[in-house]
Amino acid sequence: MLESLRDKVLAGEDITKDEALELINLEEDRTMELLAAANRIKNKFNDKKVDLCSIINAKAGSCSEDCTFCAQSAHYDTKVNSYLLLSKEEILSRAKEMEKEGADHFGIVTTGKGVITNQDFDNILETIVTIKEETDLEVCAALGTLDRSQVERLVEVGLKRYNHNLETSENHFPNICTTHTYQERIQTVKFLKEMGISTCCGGIMGLGENVEDRIDLAFTLKELDVDAVPVNILNPIEGTPLENLPVLSPMEALKIVAVFRFILPDKIIKLCGGRENVLGDLQALSLLSGVNGLLVGNYLTTKGRVVTEDIKMIEDLGLVSSR
Repeated sequence: MLESLRDKVLAGEDITKDEALELINLEEDRTMELLAAANRIKNKFNDKKVDLCSIINAKAGSCSEDCTFCAQSAHYDTKVNSYLLLSKEEILSRAKEMEKEGADHFGIVTTGKGVITNQDFDNILETIVTIKEETDLEVCAALGTLDRSQVERLVEVGLKRYNHNLETSENHFPNICTTHTYQERIQTVKFLKEMGISTCCGGIMGLGENVEDRIDLAFTLKELDVDAVPVNILNPIEGTPLENLPVLSPMEALKIVAVFRFILPDKIIKLCGGRENVLGDLQALSLLSGVNGLLVGNYLTTKGRVVTEDIKMIEDLGLVSSR
């Protein structure tokens, strides 16, 4: 079955949800075969370059939304630092630092359902222009829900990519967030697609979802035809409702990204938050399991790996970093 589904994807055909479920439920002693098959698919439809994205938490904490995994939600006591939008100079300084370390994308991330004030949005637009003028970075943003006019303004300043994760399946989403709807998230992605901004849209694994939810998320992303798929792995944060959830095992996490590659053969599948905590010494294996992108440097509220370590890992595997 595994070989026939691999060959089906290599021939340019799509697998079905039932076939994807067969893959994700494959017996444990065949996991390495699954990873190798996903890597072959990645090599067929993608070059050797590993997409390296970095981010800055440009406005932190006090979020009005009740996402159960999030340390920045005002609904939970997580002791996270809160601050208003950083200045253009602070964001630009971080962008230049990450470019020097080897990142090729730089994302400006703010907390909240959407940009709180028009002034904040104007400041972010000005910052995007300045970063584009003073670096060679592709500038990205994650500012929450957008309306059409906001997307138009992002297009005007030349934004490269926008991140807006669905987080999980539509079926599981009400267990994760009740302060906005799944369809609101999807509508923002559709606005971005319509206006020609590259879409970065994925989710978090280990939110208490089942394997069907994981497959449903992947097929929703396929239907939306997103360009990059960030896969995060829950690192439970004390004070959030999910603080006591068990962390995924390394092999379970790798199986997920491998099956995502079967479903999304030609997309950037980017391993992001939680990879250090869950995969540990197996992080290199992810790049041989269908992954062709990494979020490098620090995350929103937790520290990541030193970027030079990731670049060495990439080059040791015979892959190509942006450095």
